[in-house]
Amino acid sequence: MDSHHLLQTAVVFLLATVIAVPLSKRFRLGAVLGYLLGGAVIGPQLLGLVRDTGGVAAISEFGVVLMLFVIGLELSPQRLWVMRRSVFGTGLLQVLASTLAIAAVGWLLFGLSGKAAAIVGGSLALSSTAFGLQILAERKEAGSAYGRQVFSVLLFQDLAAIPLIAAVPLLASSTATHFELFAVVRTAAVILAVVIGGRYLLRPVFRFVARADSTEVFTATALLVVTGVAWLMELAGVSATLGAFLAGMLLADSEYRHELESNIEPFKGLLLGLFFISVGMSMDVALLLQRPLQILGLVGALMLLKGLLLWPLGRLLGGLDRSDAWRLVVLLACGGEFAFVVLRQAAEQQLISPGQRDALVLAITLTMALTPLLVVLAARALHLYPRQPAREFDRIEADAPRVIIAGFGRVGQIIARVLRAQGIAFVALEHSADQVDVSRRFGTVNLFFGDPTRPELLRAAQAASAEVFVLATDDPEANLRTARLVKRQYPHLKIIARARNRQHVFRLLDLGVDDPVRETFHSSLKMTRKTLEALGLSQELAADRVERFRRHDEELLHRQALVYDDESRLIQSTRDALLDLQQLLDADAEPAAGRPRQRDGGDDAGT
Repeated sequence: MDSHHLLQTAVVFLLATVIAVPLSKRFRLGAVLGYLLGGAVIGPQLLGLVRDTGGVAAISEFGVVLMLFVIGLELSPQRLWVMRRSVFGTGLLQVLASTLAIAAVGWLLFGLSGKAAAIVGGSLALSSTAFGLQILAERKEAGSAYGRQVFSVLLFQDLAAIPLIAAVPLLASSTATHFELFAVVRTAAVILAVVIGGRYLLRPVFRFVARADSTEVFTATALLVVTGVAWLMELAGVSATLGAFLAGMLLADSEYRHELESNIEPFKGLLLGLFFISVGMSMDVALLLQRPLQILGLVGALMLLKGLLLWPLGRLLGGLDRSDAWRLVVLLACGGEFAFVVLRQAAEQQLISPGQRDALVLAITLTMALTPLLVVLAARALHLYPRQPAREFDRIEADAPRVIIAGFGRVGQIIARVLRAQGIAFVALEHSADQVDVSRRFGTVNLFFGDPTRPELLRAAQAASAEVFVLATDDPEANLRTARLVKRQYPHLKIIARARNRQHVFRLLDLGVDDPVRETFHSSLKMTRKTLEALGLSQELAADRVERFRRHDEELLHRQALVYDDESRLIQSTRDALLDLQQLLDADAEPAAGRPRQRDGGDDAGT
């Protein structure tokens, strides 16, 4: 492609994005549907402004690779083990049940051979990771109960896509040849080499690059790691996405995790948008017009069958209520991008005919296109409307602050009063207009109405030059979204975070927030000390017992942070800790001399 056509194609893509995505978001349909519609319009089936769909798809698939790398960054091997119940429980059952059900329908009703039915069933059982995670991020629901279940299922599907892709050539032949067995061994060897090599080489490499103190070189190194590992995987005949996922997991526990995520994010977003456009361009509108009943029947049957299987999984295994279970069904009932790869290989190996492949690819594309619309309709049916501010956010005009306070309720006000008394410059952000108005009547300065989860507001508050970010909001989900944003965009800021309870602490620790402060911790133990004194214990003994409990509970909190997604282990650790505490207090009836104490701290088991 010469430079003229390259520029023309770039202009077409950008114009489609600028027009379609804002229109789609204006009607609250999400950006994904806008990308799809824009791609369909400029594709060869309608306006024909871009005809090289294969070249565009090849480039855009790198966006999915980067997305899997970011997923791996957020999921260390230890964290994956903790999530094993939802990933290898709910995820495994969903893939197996959907594969068997769809394969049975293909074999009994459509006359597919056993091998073809198995491949088609496995490919259609997968959902779209790119669509699912993008929609969750847009709706700010990734941290919700159903959002975590969606993530777990999609994660297992990504892992399951690897053996499925490898199984296509094996099923295409009557017997496994020596070459095919050698290919399997070679694949396992490459994966093992990537894991071992990455474990011992990646951190020294990033440590060396970080000394150069160059953001551009650090970003280039991150892209080199992703593309290099993905390339090695492709040489071994394995999906490049597995390589990217492994590379991310190997760096998940490193000190460079948040910096890597922040640097990769712009490339991932850009290329994912290109991927959605390429999916829209690949829609065979002519085939839809020729066989509308067949294609629409496939779309309806696929989503209905997967939905019927997803509903009990969400309710029984996921423990979701009806509202969350419906949203999980709507988000996962569609087909996925890995199905395109599997079906293309199946057609090349003559397991299915080209006509069957085209019909299935179109049906999958339509299910993906319908998903953003169905998500919006489901939210409206369940009365889940996004909250809109009652007025425009304030324009922030203040001197460069040393501290930014997010949330100006009871906690934020006390912090602000002390900072003001110390002459320390701060900016406070509060999402409640009523709270802002009331506080301003009492003479509060440098308080502004705005949502601290919005990047532009943090830039206006001069977060880049601040030293400390205080998370004092009383909404745990908003608190987590803000912490995630600050960690990505302003990794230099020291975050002091308020936590509602233990589960909130665990999730803040996952984001890299050091030592979250439980909001009832200190007041609860102060009341405990006073209760013991009222029962006749001396002040010294009561204070010692409370201090022992504080140290014991904080140690327990950090141990439980590693297993908090495993309910049975969490319950068992709580029971064991209760026995340990009783033994600890029984062992020393008198205060330990010289032991350091912290006055007025505490919490109960649920905080």
